[in-house]
Amino acid sequence: MTHRATPNKSRIKVGNKSLFHLQDKKTDDKELSIGLIKSAKRTGQLALCNRGLGFVPENVWKINELVLEDTKDVDLARSDLNNWWNSEPLKSLDLSSNAISAISPNVKLLQSLVTFKIHDNALKMLPPEIGDLTLLSNLSLNHNKLTELPKEFYKLIELRWLNLSHNEIRAIEPDFGDLVMLTFLDLSHNNLIGLPPGMGYLVRLIELNLSYNQIQELPPDIVNLRGLKKMNISNNSLKRLPALGELRKMEILDANHNDIEELPDFYGCTALKELYLANNYIKEITEEFCDQMQHLSVLNIRDNKLEKLPDNISLLQKLKRLDLTNNSLNKLPRNLGLMSQLQSLNMEGNRLSCIRQDVLRGGTDRMMKFLRDRMAQEIVEETTRERDSEWPDKYTLKKSQALMVPGRNIATVPDNVFKLAAEAEVHIVDISKNMLTTVPIEVCHVRETLSQLILFSNNISSVPPELSRCERLQYLDLGKNCLSDLPSELRALKTMRELVISNNRFAKIPRCVYNMEKLEILLASDNQIEELNVSSDALGNLQQLAVLDVANNNIASVPPELGKFTQLRSLELMGNCFRQPRHAILAKGTASVLSYLRDRIPANHN
Repeated sequence: MTHRATPNKSRIKVGNKSLFHLQDKKTDDKELSIGLIKSAKRTGQLALCNRGLGFVPENVWKINELVLEDTKDVDLARSDLNNWWNSEPLKSLDLSSNAISAISPNVKLLQSLVTFKIHDNALKMLPPEIGDLTLLSNLSLNHNKLTELPKEFYKLIELRWLNLSHNEIRAIEPDFGDLVMLTFLDLSHNNLIGLPPGMGYLVRLIELNLSYNQIQELPPDIVNLRGLKKMNISNNSLKRLPALGELRKMEILDANHNDIEELPDFYGCTALKELYLANNYIKEITEEFCDQMQHLSVLNIRDNKLEKLPDNISLLQKLKRLDLTNNSLNKLPRNLGLMSQLQSLNMEGNRLSCIRQDVLRGGTDRMMKFLRDRMAQEIVEETTRERDSEWPDKYTLKKSQALMVPGRNIATVPDNVFKLAAEAEVHIVDISKNMLTTVPIEVCHVRETLSQLILFSNNISSVPPELSRCERLQYLDLGKNCLSDLPSELRALKTMRELVISNNRFAKIPRCVYNMEKLEILLASDNQIEELNVSSDALGNLQQLAVLDVANNNIASVPPELGKFTQLRSLELMGNCFRQPRHAILAKGTASVLSYLRDRIPANHN
């Protein structure tokens, strides 16, 4: 047997440094060159990242006190930028991506340090003197071998940004609540089994990552983090979540890969857009959840134990992605076909015997078409049955969560119909395209749950003041009727988001409308409105108004102050008798109209 000769190890040079650089202290000290020192004293910044350091050069800690010797040759034209009186104290230090195993107690000498990056190293502990860096605002310690934090660490009360991920930390102290300026905190990929009381004091937190730990329960005061927008608690051992309604600004919650058995109470989480609950043990999506989460755009609840979906899941009208893969569903509610904005619907891995496999595998569009076709067929069958009794029965009301009687040529609605609707907790009442002359006062029976009332295309000439008792009403359509005013009591409808009064006989926008402070859409075209009142107690009070349609009225002039309504996304003014703005300006769109109006505001106008 011939033996192959062992080649000599190549010592490739990279940037004048051996690839097999030996990490001895003397060699590491040389990494801090005179040029780097001069640059650091001029800029207040020093970067020694990715240099194979095993030790921090000792002069790093003393850099603020170092005095560089002047050159012997006198040059009168020489810049004095390097002179000691122009030097900046070190404010930013980057030691990341090395092999540093310890930080010297001399770190306390860097009193002006604001940013300290020492991630991707081999730190096993931090010196107590780290607590002396009282100006420290940004600290990255991720990807080290830390098992605990010294008690002095909690003196860093100016910290805004802290990354401790990918360490071996087993516990943090209640003193963590002293870091009240934190806006970003990452504790993911550690060995935490719980969180101490006091985390609720971090009220400025915007993003919190606790994923990949062994946390079994969230502290009750976690709901005090009212500024939180994003929370990741995935890959832990959580069995339940507390009521999260106080987290009113939270937009994204990731609780994938836990042991959660039921959905928490989300009432109050009005900003929540994305919810991830995959790989848990949830058996039911409740009706209350669908009622609370009507603003949700993403729901991932795959790999759970779901056995059925609630009939009112159609309330999730803004849902764009719904993942129900690998559950125990054997049927789907008919109303699922009403979710018109769904772009992605995943249902594989369920026991849906009523749906062919080719439909399940055919993608979202094919699935939604199947559901809509099935729903249309069932509605035809139900309509045929209902013609004998004219009004929907209690079972139909409960199943659809809606009282739908459009186009029946009815002039009145029996009182008992609304009572049945109230028992079924109906959310939508549609009596459009009929012969009503007034809004039925009996609709107040449904006031506890009613969110949408649709009455367009009737002969309505009056609205009872009692309608103000429907305090949950968000959408009211009174278009194509005979109305000339609305009762002042309707100002109590504080949750109203969309109001349609177009194609009526209004000479002005009803006064009560100006008190509907959450109004986003006001459609008042094709009336006889003569002026726009933009004062602070009129349209100016509607701070959330995004769509205003007053086309085809009798408006003689447009107040320039309307240009200050920069929140408007759509403004329709066509078909009125004013001369300015001209048609050419109107045709350019809302932004141009508002800009034109702002330019016409008198210079001395407050």
